[in-house]
Parts: sequence; C-alpha cells; structure tokens
Amino acid sequence: MLALGIDPGTAITGYGLVRQVENGDLIALAHGVIQTMPDVPLPDRLVAIYRETVRLLEQYQPDTAAVEKLFFQKNVRTAISVGQARGVVLLALAQAKVPIGNYTPMEIKQAVAGYGKADKQQVQHMVQALLNLGEIPRPDDAADALAVAITHLQISRFRSAYE
Repeated sequence: MLALGIDPGTAITGYGLVRQVENGDLIALAHGVIQTMPDVPLPDRLVAIYRETVRLLEQYQPDTAAVEKLFFQKNVRTAISVGQARGVVLLALAQAKVPIGNYTPMEIKQAVAGYGKADKQQVQHMVQALLNLGEIPRPDDAADALAVAITHLQISRFRSAYE
C-alpha cells in the first residue's frame, strides 16, 4: 500500500510517500516540500499548493493519504492560513477519490516515536530508523510528512487486523 503524507502549511507544505510491503516493512519512495513565496498573494499560494498536490497524486497514484490535523496554541492568524492550505490539499485528495486519514501531532508522535509528547528530533530519528534511511530527511516539513504517512499506514494496518 502506498500512502501520501502531508504536513500542510502556507509557506511550506511537506509531503512524503511511503510504501508498506506485505511483510510490514516501510519504504520511502519520495519526500519534499511545496514552497510558496511570502510576497505572493495568498490565493495564488493556495493555487500553487493545490496544483502541486494534484501533480503528486497524478505522478505517484497513492492508495491512501493522510493529512496532519490543524493544531495551534497562540497564533490564530497562522492557524487560519495553515487551515486554508490544509483545505486545498483535502480538496485535491477528495477530487482524486483518495481515502484520507487525519491525525493530530500527538497521534503522529505516539505512532512514530511511541510517546505522544516526543520532541521533533526524536520523531525525525524514528522516521529515519523506520524507513532505514542513511540520514534524517530534510527539510523538517518533509520528515514530518513522512511521519504522517507512517502513522497512517501503521494505524490502517492495526485497524484491518482488528476487523
């Protein structure tokens, strides 16, 4: 099963594609970021995120996808723009009829690092280990997106085993 993980953001949206093979091993196929420039009007930035998400879907044709849920503590303005980026990603996924999972940062940390309050470095090291990579994926947003994909694959596997 091939999963596309997305860490949404207006300036940088991370993506990661992870395949889970029959024995349960995880293989990273691709990761990177969709980057938009701050001097570009927000509607144009959202169009760029949407188009690039559609391109990824067409290129890799994932079986499933997962998007990190919106979480914020202080900056409402940032949360609104991240929510808008998340919305265009969800639109692209829904139009492509790709099943979508949604996970909070705590759920992702729990699934990947075994601790819901793990720090960023712990999660990144676990992503590296779980995917058997020579180094931690860069930039951070791409590593986070790989963690989203890993979480979705692991939770999906447990759910199907339970059913």
